[in-house]
Amino acid sequence: MKCVDPAIARVGGMPQNERVTSNQAGATIGAQPATPPGAAGAPATDGGQAHHGTLGLVQGTALYIASVLGTGILVLPGLAAAAAGPASIVAVAAVLVLSIPLAGTFAALAARYPDPGGVASYVRRALGATAARMTGYWFYFGVCVGAPVVAILGGEYVVAVLGVDRAAVPIIGFAVFVPPFIANWFGVRVAGWVQFVLTGLLLSVVVGVVAVTFPAVEASNFTPFLPNGWAGVGLAISLFVWAFAGWEVGTHIAGEFKNPRRTIPIATAIAIVVVGLGYLALQFVTVAVLGPRAGEGQVPLLDLVESTAPGIGSVLVAIVAAVVTLGVVNAYLPAFGKLGAALGRDGDLPRWLAKGAADGEVPRRSLALTGVLIVVYFGLMLVNRLDLTGFILIHTSNMVAIYAAGMLAATLLLERWSLGWWLAVVATVMTAGLLVLAWANLIVPLVLALAAVLVTLVRRVRRRRAAARASRVARAEEDAADAPGDDADADARVSEPVLTATARVSEPVLTATARQEPR
Repeated sequence: MKCVDPAIARVGGMPQNERVTSNQAGATIGAQPATPPGAAGAPATDGGQAHHGTLGLVQGTALYIASVLGTGILVLPGLAAAAAGPASIVAVAAVLVLSIPLAGTFAALAARYPDPGGVASYVRRALGATAARMTGYWFYFGVCVGAPVVAILGGEYVVAVLGVDRAAVPIIGFAVFVPPFIANWFGVRVAGWVQFVLTGLLLSVVVGVVAVTFPAVEASNFTPFLPNGWAGVGLAISLFVWAFAGWEVGTHIAGEFKNPRRTIPIATAIAIVVVGLGYLALQFVTVAVLGPRAGEGQVPLLDLVESTAPGIGSVLVAIVAAVVTLGVVNAYLPAFGKLGAALGRDGDLPRWLAKGAADGEVPRRSLALTGVLIVVYFGLMLVNRLDLTGFILIHTSNMVAIYAAGMLAATLLLERWSLGWWLAVVATVMTAGLLVLAWANLIVPLVLALAAVLVTLVRRVRRRRAAARASRVARAEEDAADAPGDDADADARVSEPVLTATARVSEPVLTATARQEPR
């Protein structure tokens, strides 16, 4: 492991590998960093010590790819083709280009400030403790709703493909969590190698689907190119925003990399290329093979494979669904675990959860709480008869809120006019637009934000009460310290006339005695 000296290891003037905790930022929203970003004297709280992370480039890249190239491949190519026709390929390319500023900004922040708090840590440093608490709650309690959603989607796909009774969906969905939880219970290193295997399988299957279906490409399916006009392209872009979400996951496990400064930007760049090529290739063959039929079925990937490889398509797609679901859950669990431990460390959740926040440690307590949350959300979905629409909206609205806060913090933390800063500015404008579009679904983020403000108010009241108690104790100690001195003065005042009277009585006696002495 390499030791990076924060005094000399800088990118764009920013100290590298800094720790960010609640003691390093202002306590209110809008508080500015104690040291301007990019200043030479900016503190490095880890003292430039080497990281204890174990993730290398291969494992890290696998985690990044799995967090983005997820369940979107199961349904989005068909939906986008139905919305925009052949022009859906343009929509995918547009979202890929638009995701570069977001992914690049998160990579720059994670490389500079590797902390398990992730985006919440950056917000803490730039905007203060209350805003950071909001961001942490949005991810830990809001985005976590998406975990059982992914499992249920995978279960639905497997059931639909294999023709199993739909009553098996909850069982399959719940079973999806067992392997990732076991892998992450033994640490991110084990989970990283599991993710490497899963990502390898996923990419192999994607390449296989493209290779098998490519011979059936028909040029006639590309006309008309814009059947629904540019409005259809806009709809396809909005659909694929879901597909390219997930770049923030790596920020929570940045400290688990052997060399965050070097590895994270490279892993992010590789993931952008792989994910982009994967979605573009799938979108191309979906349009070119299925044509107007794309998006008509419930399982478009199955329709695509069955058109050229009947008989084996169902098995292949079931494998894809299982691998995708396992990969996404396995990528997100370490992020939830590390964030929960960081929130406990910073006092935003009970400090009992803080164990495992340090690099190389396993946040088992936070993982256990994450498991409880997932079980609760799973139960709510069952009560709601597996209608996932509301849960997906909760997930996406919290994601948009996190992105908006994170990009705003990045514009304040990164060196102004640098490449990273410009990426953050572009991403801030983009996420602000998404926030406006999602305004009708921001109830849960607002509730979590109010909870964060309430925690701040309770803390202030407790601090004031503690300060008042400390002041009373200090005054009592001062009074106790002054009390002996007062008694001594009183004794002196009482003793003075007594001594004077004694002296007056003694003086004639001494004089008479002196006269009687023989000369």
